[in-house]
Amino acid sequence: MPDNNTEDGPDEDLELLLGFIRDSRGFDFTGYKRSSLARRIRKRMADVGAAHYLDYRDLLETSADEFGFLFNTILINVTSFFRDTDAWTYLQQEVLPELLGSVDPEDEIRVWSAGCSSGEEAYSLAIMFAQALGIEECARRVKIYGTDVDEEALREARTGAYTAKSLEAVPDDIRNLYFDQNGARFTFRSDLRRRVIFGRHDITRDAPISRLHLLVCRNTLMYFNVEAQTQIVDRFHFALREGGHLFLGKAEMLLSDGERFDVVSMRQRLFRRKPGYAGPPHQPAPLQLAPAAGVELRDAARKRQLRDLVFESAPNAMIAVDLDGMIIQINSQARAQFGLTSHDVGRPFRDLEVSYRPTELRSLIEQAHTERRTVRVNAVERPLSADDLQYLDIVVQPLTASDGLLVGSSVTFIDTTTLTRLQLEVKRNREDLETAYEELQSTNEELETTNEELQSSIEELETTNEELQSTNEELETTNEELQSGNEELETMNEEIRIRSTELDEARTFLEGVLASVAAGVVVLDSELRVRSWNRGAEELWGLRGDEVQRQPFFQLDFGLPTGPLVEVVQGCLDSGTRAGPAELPAVNRKGRAIRCAVTCSPLDSQGDGVVLLMEDLHGVGQED
Repeated sequence: MPDNNTEDGPDEDLELLLGFIRDSRGFDFTGYKRSSLARRIRKRMADVGAAHYLDYRDLLETSADEFGFLFNTILINVTSFFRDTDAWTYLQQEVLPELLGSVDPEDEIRVWSAGCSSGEEAYSLAIMFAQALGIEECARRVKIYGTDVDEEALREARTGAYTAKSLEAVPDDIRNLYFDQNGARFTFRSDLRRRVIFGRHDITRDAPISRLHLLVCRNTLMYFNVEAQTQIVDRFHFALREGGHLFLGKAEMLLSDGERFDVVSMRQRLFRRKPGYAGPPHQPAPLQLAPAAGVELRDAARKRQLRDLVFESAPNAMIAVDLDGMIIQINSQARAQFGLTSHDVGRPFRDLEVSYRPTELRSLIEQAHTERRTVRVNAVERPLSADDLQYLDIVVQPLTASDGLLVGSSVTFIDTTTLTRLQLEVKRNREDLETAYEELQSTNEELETTNEELQSSIEELETTNEELQSTNEELETTNEELQSGNEELETMNEEIRIRSTELDEARTFLEGVLASVAAGVVVLDSELRVRSWNRGAEELWGLRGDEVQRQPFFQLDFGLPTGPLVEVVQGCLDSGTRAGPAELPAVNRKGRAIRCAVTCSPLDSQGDGVVLLMEDLHGVGQED
């Protein structure tokens, strides 16, 4: 395993490597989770013996083929038909009827399988819609888009051909209806295949397919970090039409998108896009004080006194300011809360500390006058001590006379410390809960990623095991063939041994016969060379058999004149019949003159040689 924990910063080297891959090949992995991404890259680095990220970048710069091996290692293509059967059953039985019922019978149904890998998921969708609508209706109305960033997986998806093992999850009747067997592979039927469109698409960068009724993206989001997931979900929200369904993997969920998606089934990870959009936050109407009913005040003094009492006894701190910025009134709550007195009435508001602390109020008063509307600032922090804060909602309301002319404004300070603290506590708890959910989801995604990697490794091991088993079977077959050949050779060897024994016996027999003949017997081949020279010939002429073996007979120098025999021997060879005897004067081995009778007989009917029988007519050759 390469050691990337160097002092020069492994994270920086990894980011440089990812930037190089993005700029040189257009694959942007910067949105992937670093833990799983670094683990997959280090696995490939270990395979090629690269110790550091920079070393591996040098390899990528010099070897174009290495990019393909790296992408195949990073992009884990673990998929199957109708993966997670329970989720697909829920989609088919609960969601699909609602989806089809919401679409006009003549409208096109648009479906997107994002991260489709080698196409099993896209073809599963085609089968599901064909089962619900009928094959002809599905081929007319349903259009399915299958996208992925892995070109090699897309090439396999476009063929639509799969092995029997890949179709194990598909019932036999469904397989026979939607697939045509071609040798050892099964091809998806052509009329529905034309409605499934495959193409390369990066969900983190490319514009999404729009106006979708169903978007399926299963076990893909878990490979991305939180920022990338947020961007992808934004694209999915744009891609789906109102009421469109989003189908995620079992390790994925939408935790913070309750305003945009309804949960159809959290267990099966099915969501529905909400109609419309979220409106602006609710703004409460300004407080209006109703005049006292049933009381008739007879003069302006009583009215002014009543207004002053209402203002003075208001539960919230209030300050009234005229158009010139002079303080007109301060109620008891404001005096107690901000340390003001009745002597501050008539002073310029800007001279008071409350005009700029805890927040700038002069600009808010000017805004209220200019826009002729109430201006509200919520949750303003006011330090009371080093470790204590007061939270105020400040409301600036313009005041108009009966003739509609602006005469000033009122500033109201509403103490919301308890409520704000509760809200902050709720917010913190919600954030902690969301963080815990996100960590739980991240852990779940990590486990799912590890499971995917383990499943991929198991499949690779199964493939290797099958190859080894096939090789072992071939070796066993070869061994059996060799054993059979060896047995045949042993049988042939036994036959040859038997025939050799028979030939040895025949040779011994013939040699015994020739040795027992007192006359000289000489066997010549077709070229008239000596093949056999018996003991009688040795006794008669004094030449040993090994001296004359394979020698031309008519070139031998012994006591018999062979010249007169040429015509006799040739005639025997030509006619294939016996010739002689021819009587010739000769000299035996003892130097005595003898009369030798020579008879020539053919060796066989094919003219392969002759046998010469030489006899001493007077028996002189036998005397001492």
